[in-house]
Amino acid sequence: MRNYKDSDYALNRYSQGIVYKFADSVVEVTLEDYLRDNPDKTEADFAELKTLSDEIYYQQDRQEYRVSHRNVSINGMEDVIVASAPSVDMELIQKDEEKKALEAAMRLLESGKLTAIQKRRFYLHFFHGLSTRQIAKLEGVNQKTVWESLMWAEKKLKKIYNG
Repeated sequence: MRNYKDSDYALNRYSQGIVYKFADSVVEVTLEDYLRDNPDKTEADFAELKTLSDEIYYQQDRQEYRVSHRNVSINGMEDVIVASAPSVDMELIQKDEEKKALEAAMRLLESGKLTAIQKRRFYLHFFHGLSTRQIAKLEGVNQKTVWESLMWAEKKLKKIYNG
């Protein structure tokens, strides 16, 4: 069993900056580096990224533990699918995009640019995950009608998201 203090999670968690561990080196991005390279950002932005990176490393550590502590015979190894954890950079980008999409969706709902029907359908689809078929059944309408309504809402969402 490896020493917990040698884990990527512990290395990142107990450092002041955000740590990127590569096969041949370790790079730490400090608050000063971050603010110098991102003059429009604040200490709070850095703290948020630090928290996110800690969470991502923790999830990767748990996933590695689950994969490495399976009871699998050496003869059954050909049936085991090796799980790869997404890179920290990609997870940070994805979380940032999800946050931006959620903010855009909230702005769209509050903007008054959707009809009451579009707003209801968008809410059911985006926030509750209902399919066009489920929404159509709830409202007693054709599925295509719901789909068209959501497409108009999506166009408006894209304008807010990209704008």
